[in-house]
Amino acid sequence: MKTALVIRHIAFEDLGSLGPILEEQGYSIKYLEAGVADFATLDPAGPDLLIVLGGPIGAYDEQDYPFLQDELRILKYRLQCDLPTLGICLGAQLIARVLGGKVYPGTNGKEIGWSPISLTDAGRQSVLSPLAQTDAVLHWHGDTFTLPEGCLRLASSRQYENQAFSYKQNILALQFHPEVIPQTVGRWFIGHACEISGTSDVTVAQLRQDTEQHAGALQSSASRCWRAWVNQLNPVKPLYEMPTA
Repeated sequence: MKTALVIRHIAFEDLGSLGPILEEQGYSIKYLEAGVADFATLDPAGPDLLIVLGGPIGAYDEQDYPFLQDELRILKYRLQCDLPTLGICLGAQLIARVLGGKVYPGTNGKEIGWSPISLTDAGRQSVLSPLAQTDAVLHWHGDTFTLPEGCLRLASSRQYENQAFSYKQNILALQFHPEVIPQTVGRWFIGHACEISGTSDVTVAQLRQDTEQHAGALQSSASRCWRAWVNQLNPVKPLYEMPTA
């Protein structure tokens, strides 16, 4: 059975709609909890697929969260080898950092809540094409990033230009959250209560209303995206050993 290793930074931000697709495609899923698991002992070439999920910390916060050093080292190896890797939100920012992009606080304010994305021409021809029929996706970030050299921009939003990009054949980075599902997204409103209350134009009531309107359609479209992405993965065997820290 193929293995999907998932680095989770906060308990309620999980695989969501991606989980059932991976199981359908024959993957065994294992979560590694940031701050608990020992990432230093992880073989970066071991899992068939690595997924790095979101979380309310920054891509440069390794002084406060030392496990980020190991995540960056693992990502560097997998990106160099073009091993199947997906980053969502924080995961996308870490991929951007490893590839030489700059991650920084967004100058247009936090992007929290449901709003549209626009696919680029490349995005409409990519595995993200089903999202062209989706009215809104869930955004939840304060930082953004520059597009690293050699990457292909796939999507933008009204507030931020870089919402999704691909690198080589097997690397996908998504700033927004296509994985959320209606049954569990309410946990986000609890876990991020302080951030919501501190963001002037965001309320739980509006988030709930927009979730009821958009989450079902997003789950349907995202599932098609996940299936297309997993089906087109073409992992190659690493040609060199894990670089030292």
